[in-house]
Amino acid sequence: MIQFVVSILLFFVIFFGLAFILNMLLRKTWLMAFIYPVIVLMIVDDMSSLDYFKDPGGSFSIAISKLMDITVADISILGAGFLGTIVSGIVIRFLRKSGYQMF
Repeated sequence: MIQFVVSILLFFVIFFGLAFILNMLLRKTWLMAFIYPVIVLMIVDDMSSLDYFKDPGGSFSIAISKLMDITVADISILGAGFLGTIVSGIVIRFLRKSGYQMF
């Protein structure tokens, strides 16, 4: 149980930090929120990224079946990462509205 809570917190903090840094560098507030599903797909499937270009039909069907097989614990951990990217976008917008030009 403690590992589950730590995993949720870890994914939230990691993706909050990644999205915050990406937002500062590229000045695109919601970019990481759009990239996050690709990252989830890379985490869940056991295939190489080149397989999607070599055999797209088979690769996407395998990826969808693997996405359907994830458990509630996995969904909540990955959901915490997505929530971290969303909170990062909100924080960046708040900082920009407050007058911080570097963000």
